[in-house]
Amino acid sequence: MKTINYYLSLPYRIEILPDPDEGGYVVRYPELPGCLSAGETIKEALENAEDAKRVWLEAAIQDGTDIAEPGTSDDYSGQFKLRIPKSLHRALAEHAKAEGTSMNQYCLYLLSKNDSLRTSK
Repeated sequence: MKTINYYLSLPYRIEILPDPDEGGYVVRYPELPGCLSAGETIKEALENAEDAKRVWLEAAIQDGTDIAEPGTSDDYSGQFKLRIPKSLHRALAEHAKAEGTSMNQYCLYLLSKNDSLRTSK
């Protein structure tokens, strides 16, 4: 059986979000559902998050709840196939050409830009 110290040593991904309603910041661990905390400053929120993570893990171990381990970059190849309409394929190829880049790089740019907008909300 894995111990609390084992789980605490794992590099869980952490998200820090401003709290528009209460002020300060909310911190959550996406791999640990419901494990979140808050603080007036980022430093305070991170300190509180470490305590929340410990309590969450202790409760999960005690209850026999499965605890997800953080994924690594090794879990992903960096490639995926995507079927798109021919008209979109043409439009993307034309936009990439106008930008002087490959369609692969242009699509990477668009995906990154959109993803950063989504995560900043």
